[in-house]
Amino acid sequence: MMALLSALTPLNAVLLVPALAIPVLALVGNYRAGAIINVIACALTLAAGLSLLFAPRLRTDLLIIDDFNIYLVTLTTFVGFTTSVFSATYIAHEIEIGRLTPKYLRFYHAMYQAMMGSMNVALVANNTGLMWVGVEVATLSTVMMVGIYRTPEAIEAAWKYFILGSVGIALAFFGTILVYLAAQDVLGEGLPAMAWDALAANSAKFDARLLSLAFVFLLVGYGTKIGLAPFHAWLPDAHAEGPTPISAVLSGLLLNVALYALLRFKMVMAGNQATLDVGAVMMALGLVSLVFAGFMLYRRRDIKRMFAYSSIEHMGIATFAFGLGGPLANFAGLLHMTMHSLVKSAIFFAVGHIAQVKGTQRLADIGGLSVTHPVLAIGFALGVIAIAGMPPFGVFASEFMMVSSAFPRAPYATLVLVFGIVLSFGAMVLRMQEVLFGEPKGPRGPVKASYVPMFFHLALALVAGLWLPEPVVRWFRVVAAQLG
Repeated sequence: MMALLSALTPLNAVLLVPALAIPVLALVGNYRAGAIINVIACALTLAAGLSLLFAPRLRTDLLIIDDFNIYLVTLTTFVGFTTSVFSATYIAHEIEIGRLTPKYLRFYHAMYQAMMGSMNVALVANNTGLMWVGVEVATLSTVMMVGIYRTPEAIEAAWKYFILGSVGIALAFFGTILVYLAAQDVLGEGLPAMAWDALAANSAKFDARLLSLAFVFLLVGYGTKIGLAPFHAWLPDAHAEGPTPISAVLSGLLLNVALYALLRFKMVMAGNQATLDVGAVMMALGLVSLVFAGFMLYRRRDIKRMFAYSSIEHMGIATFAFGLGGPLANFAGLLHMTMHSLVKSAIFFAVGHIAQVKGTQRLADIGGLSVTHPVLAIGFALGVIAIAGMPPFGVFASEFMMVSSAFPRAPYATLVLVFGIVLSFGAMVLRMQEVLFGEPKGPRGPVKASYVPMFFHLALALVAGLWLPEPVVRWFRVVAAQLG
């Protein structure tokens, strides 16, 4: 009993701290106080997430703490905390220049906690319906924050995100119902037929045709949330028009949560050999997303929109890895998810700094950053080098493992994978040169927001490319084996 209570305490904190912070932040009118409370709430949630690493594993019909989700909870709470630190100084400058009015700020901080709390719910849920609710609430929270500037473009982006996200999540809901229908004949009605561990353990007894049909809906539904092409249309607009901290958590966290949900269902399908080849479908969709995003990167004129397509590219790479399966490919996919979260959020921190000091997101109006803001230029360059897959950063390690695993098993698909990676690399280097060098353009004012989160994330990605701690390697290996 004492062991159970000690395990429940940090789990309760991961879920309850954001829930309690929402009404508090909704009532705080002063921005500085609201930002401080938001950072404190994220710090407490991070502490609870770290505590889960040392707590006994837990399983109920509604909640589960296992090897698959425990590290993702830690990653989510960590990036949520560092983004809240960046947000505190970034949004303060947005108020100074008049882009945001104080009456929206209580709403912003409350929705930030709603987003973080709902993602945590989705990650620790042992119930397919509860996980769906978590993803849906996270979607609605970010929809409202995307439109917070109240410009016509921001409202249009939020509306597109709402419509496409709602269609996607509705399809995922229908797929979830089909999985329940397949399970209830074996597990009976009620919660046991919706529990992840029970579904994975008994899926061989389920109707394979019903499971296959369910996965089609789930792939389209959660694939929309992941940002896979051709279901990606909401993502570039949402990144371009919403506040930069929200772009960081959208790319760094919410896409991961949607992919996590899809992988849970893939584990269920893997237990039934008569279902369709979900791995091949995921590989194909991942490659389509990668190559499509690679070409689109060359046509972007907005710096935030460009890195939105970079997110589509990297989620396509991760989806390909998990579709390929096997110990090495799954290990590479897990590492890639983690590195993308750290590096892409760091890049959006840098992009937020750039947009504020230059007063624009247009690439044509940004130039000579190495002259006007050398420290910012170093951070931006390191982020681009890391996300482009250059050594010694962790993205290179994950992509190298992915290619090494894929080539003996699927040589033609590997050629497409390498082509897409090289294609995207060229676009990234080209755009980085435009921003860093040439004739200085735009204002030369000081950077108001904090550099610390950006460089901290990049430092972690660098360390991961050189050395992974043994507990992390052990976790990746265990989960890679579970994913099949």
